[in-house]
Amino acid sequence: MGRIARAVARVPSRRLHPHGASTSDEGPGRPAAVLFKQVPVHPCGTRQDIVKMAEGYRDQAGLGGTDSEEDSPNMIVYRKIEGIVTRIQDEKAGGVAIRTVKSFLSKIPSVVSGADIVQWLMKNLSVEDPAEAIHLGSLVAAHGYIFPISDHVLTLKDDGTLYRFQSPYFWPSNCWEPENTDYAIYLCKRTMQNKARLELADYEAENLARLQRAFARKWEFIFMQAEAQVKIDRKKDKADRKIQDSQERAFWDVHRPVPGCVNTTEMDIRKCRRERNPHRVKKSVYGVTDDGQSQPSPVLVSSQPARKATREDVQKEITFLNTQLDRHCMKVSKVADSLMSYTEQFMEYDPFVSAPEPSNPWVGDDASFWDLEASRDPGQQRVKKWGFSLEEALKDAAGRDQFLKFLESEFSSENLRFWLAVQDLKRRPLRDVSARAREIWQEFLAEGAPSSINLDSHSFERTSQNLRDPGRYSYEDAQEHIFKLMKSDSYARFLRSNIYQDLLLARKKPADTEQGRRTSLEKFTRSVGKSLTGKRLTGLMQSS
Repeated sequence: MGRIARAVARVPSRRLHPHGASTSDEGPGRPAAVLFKQVPVHPCGTRQDIVKMAEGYRDQAGLGGTDSEEDSPNMIVYRKIEGIVTRIQDEKAGGVAIRTVKSFLSKIPSVVSGADIVQWLMKNLSVEDPAEAIHLGSLVAAHGYIFPISDHVLTLKDDGTLYRFQSPYFWPSNCWEPENTDYAIYLCKRTMQNKARLELADYEAENLARLQRAFARKWEFIFMQAEAQVKIDRKKDKADRKIQDSQERAFWDVHRPVPGCVNTTEMDIRKCRRERNPHRVKKSVYGVTDDGQSQPSPVLVSSQPARKATREDVQKEITFLNTQLDRHCMKVSKVADSLMSYTEQFMEYDPFVSAPEPSNPWVGDDASFWDLEASRDPGQQRVKKWGFSLEEALKDAAGRDQFLKFLESEFSSENLRFWLAVQDLKRRPLRDVSARAREIWQEFLAEGAPSSINLDSHSFERTSQNLRDPGRYSYEDAQEHIFKLMKSDSYARFLRSNIYQDLLLARKKPADTEQGRRTSLEKFTRSVGKSLTGKRLTGLMQSS
């Protein structure tokens, strides 16, 4: 910690913008568009630009500064951190290059890698130990100045993880104390936007449900505010909107962090509910106020004057608790739901729950079940199991063959052959790993390779670096990318293809045909029996 303190102390304590407590609210008539109109879409530029930008946001928010607030420990730390962040973004002065990264189907604008930030900290702050640089960077990330674009956990990793710089408008030195009304608007807005990119996490969904119950009377107002902001956001450029969404998400990751993560603001929903100072001035992120009056957060519980409980009060509490004991309340999380659905789905494949055919090898000596499972002629249960997931299809040798046959019909079999080659590489003896790894590169990834596969730039760069010292897991990133590609694209078409459907139906036909033959034979026997019985009776009557 002493080294970190000295490293931070070496950063020039240039004042980026005045700090201090909020002396006036934004006002009831200030719309959200005014606050967000000038949020920078590309968090890069010279040091002077960022300083001016930060000062402009301070002026917009109406924040005045006092010497006492300027000299507070938090503000001193914020100024030092902001000095580091400003220097990192200043490319002309040796900062980190902010670039646009091409992914498989889209572009990721204005990002830097975690490894670049760690290297810059070690070089410019004279930090010798990489672990110390990562720790210092994680402290900066915990305050929201930098954040990962695909994770809610604000930590710095020394790898290719992509990070983005926070807008000065959201810097913690602006004395943000957002209310739960703002958080409800943000979560409600997330549910209206791109579901795949902005889907709520489990803890966010629980917070939204809790806030919806707390704001039941004014939820229509919150919904209208969120809907208005979504309409404004849709008019913006796609890249700008993507950057702003990530910066807003990082802001709330600081002020409403993931359960179990470091909370640098010491404020969460439960603490807001226990707040005992209803007249404390709070800044609304979206400019939402209630008739222009300073009100406590809507989920706050107003403090009641303390008085000694009477016998009647105790009796009421006992009655209430007895009533609660009789209620059958059980909260089932999504994890439990997933476990239950998984158990129900695989129940018929568990020999201890459902008796397998032709016999159970776990309780007897008959090994016919194992022979059927290993055969290349799969039964109906095996074919049906391929439809559960791509993992189940690839576990089965017959499933792999059928999936490869389908990919060959689509001229994309190189994806599965690459995945299988990497799986085989992981099981090879160590003496053969290096040579086999280079063979895989020449066959699938080298320039002009006979079976070239389609990789994104990030996976290709990581794989190229790993092959400088080949190992069993050198192709881990590339294999994961190809697996996701097959799972999201080829596997879904395979389940709808004639190859799989015919195989599934073919396993059902013999049983249906055999049953039909039995039924027909029984009908024929009965009809013949009836006719013979009738003839016998007729003969007996005539003879008599």
